[in-house]
Amino acid sequence: MITSMANAGSYLRPAQAYPSRTTLTPADALPVAGADAGAAAGNAKPGIPVSAVKALDISGLKAVSIKDNPELRDRMAASWLTKKAADARAVTDVPDNAPQNIYATVKVDGKVVATLYNGGSSVMTNDAAGKVGDLQDPPGLKGGPDLAQSRAERIAKAIGGTVEKAPTAITQSEWKPRETTSTDYTRAQLDAAFDAMVAEQQKAIAPRSAGYSTQRESSGGYTDFNA
Repeated sequence: MITSMANAGSYLRPAQAYPSRTTLTPADALPVAGADAGAAAGNAKPGIPVSAVKALDISGLKAVSIKDNPELRDRMAASWLTKKAADARAVTDVPDNAPQNIYATVKVDGKVVATLYNGGSSVMTNDAAGKVGDLQDPPGLKGGPDLAQSRAERIAKAIGGTVEKAPTAITQSEWKPRETTSTDYTRAQLDAAFDAMVAEQQKAIAPRSAGYSTQRESSGGYTDFNA
């Protein structure tokens, strides 16, 4: 602090603020204890080190054929039979909602808002469905044109529409319910299905195996898959 008496008075002059200087010593250049370890831990990737991996002991394992597991074999055979039956129906059967299966339509102001099929199923617009609500079927009607007629009348009443029968409509006596697939297979059916399934898989794999063998032969090597 400097005090001046020039004008018979006194005033204080604040000291100038110089930037502080830090003096470093050789010790300051040394790494902080544990800093490298902390940085390494932060950069470490999660996982198991290779040194900790141990080989599994498979000396006691034994390959088991599906044929030696009767329950699994029968499940696979039954599933194969069910799929084959479904594939066959998909080729020959006409869907319930096919155009040639229409029983009737429900119209409002000349516009179709609902379609009924000979099997009894129905489709309708969102607006019509909202007005109809929960469409409860009468007891005893489980399918067929009679169910389609009942639904058409109730839909038309709920939305103020009219029922128009289609030229493709049939009678209840003409309608044939879809056959259900039986899953009660005999021992002979399951055994034959399993053999057919294995043969089918081997036939599908054969072209790929042959192509792989050809590539190996062209490169000077050969692999015998039957060994």
